[in-house]
Amino acid sequence: MNFGMIKYLFAIVLRFEAAFMGLSLVVSLLYGEFQTALVFGIVIAAMAIISLALGKKPANRSFYAKEGVIAVSLSWLIISVFGALPFFLTGAIPSFVDALFETVSGFTTTGASILTDVEIMEKGLLFWRSFTHWIGGMGFLVFIMSILPMSGSDPLHLMRAESPGPTTEKLVPKARQTAKILYFIYISLTVLEIILLVAGGMPLFDSVTHAFGTAGTGGFSIKNASIGAYNSLYIEIIITVFMALFGINFSAYFLLLTGKLRQFFRHEETRVYLGIMALSMLAIAFDLWGRVYGSFGEALRYSSFQVSSVMTTTGYATANFDKWPSFSRVLLVALMFAGASAGSTGGGIKMSRLIIMFKTMKREALRILHPQAVKVIKLDNVPLQEEVIHGTGTFIVVYGTITMLSVLLVALDGYDLETSATAVAACINNIGPGLGRVSPVGNFSMFSAFSKVVLFIDMLIGRLEIYPMLLLISPAIWRRRKA
Repeated sequence: MNFGMIKYLFAIVLRFEAAFMGLSLVVSLLYGEFQTALVFGIVIAAMAIISLALGKKPANRSFYAKEGVIAVSLSWLIISVFGALPFFLTGAIPSFVDALFETVSGFTTTGASILTDVEIMEKGLLFWRSFTHWIGGMGFLVFIMSILPMSGSDPLHLMRAESPGPTTEKLVPKARQTAKILYFIYISLTVLEIILLVAGGMPLFDSVTHAFGTAGTGGFSIKNASIGAYNSLYIEIIITVFMALFGINFSAYFLLLTGKLRQFFRHEETRVYLGIMALSMLAIAFDLWGRVYGSFGEALRYSSFQVSSVMTTTGYATANFDKWPSFSRVLLVALMFAGASAGSTGGGIKMSRLIIMFKTMKREALRILHPQAVKVIKLDNVPLQEEVIHGTGTFIVVYGTITMLSVLLVALDGYDLETSATAVAACINNIGPGLGRVSPVGNFSMFSAFSKVVLFIDMLIGRLEIYPMLLLISPAIWRRRKA
């Protein structure tokens, strides 16, 4: 175990978080929030001092899977603890557990909130709250990889531990170049959305913070009524489209950048993802037509936004879908678990895993009829190794087990099953709102400190795809390898 390299990575993480927090300090100064700016300055100084104390780059720079898992898992805990300090020290969120819940929800792009009135919060804190979505969306260490060379090590181990999906491969021969391509796409789409929102009449500050939430598929809004507060069809269309775009596998965008249009339109996961989204929008619209909304156009408007928000695990809302008919609510809960594409900023189980799972089920059914037949499972016409297929099944089983255990623990608070179950579903799938008391018009403030800890652990487990967090508490990963 190369602890020297892990310490060096922690130092880099703190330096970058301090730099990101510096933008929030500037926002506070621009809006005359000098006490909040002072708090940001103190936290930034503390991170800078600690990063210097952690030391310089070690002579031994070897970096393998074990170091990658530990570095990613602990880095997310570290940035969450320091990221929570401005909320706690300013008194905006008096409880540190609540401040940590809000910050973990931000970095993991969950969007579950304990705040009952977000509009009274100062601009600098609101900016930091939304900025955590953008930072966590693509991955904190993926950003560092795109900026700093990591010679003497294989940074792909970091990328695999932090990026969502069953597999993470390099788009180009060097992992650092892959990280740069991913962030070029990420930044370009974010800037484009900001421009379009401003063009639609949304104030610049609102446009920036909501673009952060859309890009990271996070869902923190600076309005109590979320996007519904603007009551603008144009704004809803723009955010609906961009939520869907950020839920697409970024590898598919790379095909567009390299001019491989035929491969892009044949990308299996993207086609399934967009197909399920479109069918769900229509199905819910027909369910709402005449029962909740008078016209089909109005029903489609609200169904489209909510489906795009839930399926991409963003969590913005323009309607309280907890009041919708049972069919619509059940379908939305199913979409929570399905999630977006692998390699996107969205959460959930991911489309690629569901495709592999259904193809595996089909193969096993055919084996009953033709025991001697050899059926190779392919994704985008590429044969999948059996270990990938086995890993997909194992992931889904572990995912379900953790979800059930979490529901049992959260249920100790005594709230109804709908609230407890969907609160866990919303957190482990990194969505935000659920049903019952955690619906789009509710929040998570009523849960006990114990349940909040369970839920923010679920957020981290969901964002890091289970195994990095589970391996962190495994004695085997900390054991030194014998010579």
